[in-house]
Amino acid sequence: MSVYKGDRFAYIVEALESMYAQEKVADIFIQKDGPVPQDISEYIEQEYRAGRIVYVGERNENRGLAFSLNQLLEIVLKRDYHYIARMDADDIALASRMQWQYKYMLEHPDVDVVGGFIEEFSNDIAYEKAVHYPLNHDEMYRFFAKRVPLAHVTAFFRRSFFEKAGLYPTISPTNEDTLLWMKGFQSGCRFANIPEILVKVRVGPAFFSRRGGSRKAWSDLQDRILVIKTLGYNISSYFYAWALFMVNIAPSKLKLFLYKRLR
Repeated sequence: MSVYKGDRFAYIVEALESMYAQEKVADIFIQKDGPVPQDISEYIEQEYRAGRIVYVGERNENRGLAFSLNQLLEIVLKRDYHYIARMDADDIALASRMQWQYKYMLEHPDVDVVGGFIEEFSNDIAYEKAVHYPLNHDEMYRFFAKRVPLAHVTAFFRRSFFEKAGLYPTISPTNEDTLLWMKGFQSGCRFANIPEILVKVRVGPAFFSRRGGSRKAWSDLQDRILVIKTLGYNISSYFYAWALFMVNIAPSKLKLFLYKRLR
C-alpha cells in the first residue's frame, strides 16, 4: 500500500481495518510517497509499533504510485513471500478477499495474477455500481484491446509474475497498472479473475470530472495506443481508444451519464 499527502485519514483507517479483518491474514507493507499529514504519519507509526504493519518506508519527495510500489516490491521479493496483494489507501477489502484469492491460486498453479469484481461507491454523490471483469486469460486478453481487464486494487500476484514481467513501468504518471498488465501479457504471464466482489472502491466528484483535463486524457490515449501496438490488437481498438479519449475530455455531467451506462 502506498500513502501520500492527498489521502484522507479516515479512509486510510478504513482501508487498514478491512485488511486487519481478513479471514486470511496478510503482512502489511506501506510506503509513504513523500511527506504525509501528521495525523496519518502518527497513526501509521502507531500501527507499526503495535505490530499490525510489518514495514513502513519513508521518502522525502513524492515520486508517484509506480515508484512507491516498486520500492515495496524490491523489499518484499527479497523475503520468502509466495504471494503479493495490492491494496489502495482509500478502499475497503471484503473480509473474504485474501482467502478467496489464496484458495484460487492454490487450485490454479498456472495463474500468475488473479483479480476480481469491484463495487464502486461514493460518500459524496448518489452512486453505487458493481463492476465485473472477464474471468479467464483468453477473455481478459481480448478485453484488454479496449479496457483494463483486471482491477488494480484487487490484484493478487504470485511472485512469478514479477520474475517474468519485471516491476511497474514508471514512464506513465497515472497508468502504471495498464502498462504492467501489458508487460504481463507480453511476458507470458497468466491472468484470471474471480467472479466475486473483492473490494469496495471509493469514488468522488473528482472521479467524474475532467480528471486532469486534456493532458491526462492525452496521456491515457498514448498509453492505450502503446498497449494496442505492443500486443498486436486490430484497427478497431484504435477507434475505441479515440472514442474513450473524447469521453475523457467531455463535461463532467456527460461523463457521469456515459460512465453509468457504459461501464
